[in-house]
Amino acid sequence: MALLSSASPTRSIVVPALLLLSAASGALLLFCLLPSLSPSTPSSCSCSCPATSTTTTTVTTTTTSPSAKSIPTSTSQEDVLWLKKLLAQNLLVDVPLSQAEWHELRKGINPRTRAQQLQDLLNFHGIAHYEGLEAENHTALPCPGELLVEEHHSNYGEPWAGGRDVFEFLASATNLSPSDMVMEIGCGTLRVGIHFIQYLDPNHFHCLERDKLSLMAALRYELPSHGLLYKRPLIIKGEDMDFTHFGEGVSYDLIYASAVFLHIPDKLVWVGLERLASRLKPGKGRIFVSHNIKFCRRLGGEECKSRLTNLGLEYVGVQTHDSVLFNHYETWFEFRRLKV
Repeated sequence: MALLSSASPTRSIVVPALLLLSAASGALLLFCLLPSLSPSTPSSCSCSCPATSTTTTTVTTTTTSPSAKSIPTSTSQEDVLWLKKLLAQNLLVDVPLSQAEWHELRKGINPRTRAQQLQDLLNFHGIAHYEGLEAENHTALPCPGELLVEEHHSNYGEPWAGGRDVFEFLASATNLSPSDMVMEIGCGTLRVGIHFIQYLDPNHFHCLERDKLSLMAALRYELPSHGLLYKRPLIIKGEDMDFTHFGEGVSYDLIYASAVFLHIPDKLVWVGLERLASRLKPGKGRIFVSHNIKFCRRLGGEECKSRLTNLGLEYVGVQTHDSVLFNHYETWFEFRRLKV
């Protein structure tokens, strides 16, 4: 009885182990036979590989091509409504009407005019600053105080914000894309140009400017402070409409002059148009001139048309655009290359 009772449990354990071993052997045999039994092996492999490849290609395309991004170039009605709603939510619809009311809002703030800011910089350099030689070791691009307080933003006959209005109009009028090439004649302190540089691909903005102070403000303050040095705009100091520094084979989708031709002798304007006409891309390429075209009208309609024709250009028409932020509109005259 003792032997029987001890042998019984042993038999119950061995039998399941044998079954498990047999099942495992069968499964292994089936796994080895499956490839030869299945006629669809090549197609199953070809289904999995392209899926991975396509996904990688799609991700790479969307992340490495700046031109593929959808970047708005103008303020939409939806944008305006959104901001108005936010202003109302924060009880900011009504603005102060007097200097006293503005002063009342400055509680807790230490207001400074630009002149006072500049004096503070000269006297104190900043709340925390380096002394002696250390002052030169910690500042990569030392900028004059006059530029840091943005005195150059007041060098225009209208608010600095008007530069964005010009960009929105020209970019929309020409259906501009980031990969297009743009030339500004007289970009000054980049009141307009800074928005083109932000929008365009690197190396796609060119400018010819004659004023030293404007160039200093553009290069030593505006570009670094906006984090746009990587865009590598080609901004050249030059006079007399000399565009040789921009390369021989460069052609432009947009060439514009904002309130510049007003201050240039008519003869020099025509020299500039002659040199730029061949650089304007056929079809899409446009030249826009703001405010007026007295250089043309002083000649009379037929003479002006004849001169333009000889340059391979034609007058398209006049357009105006409104400012987003203040009561102002601007007039622009459009030219293009003659259709062959």
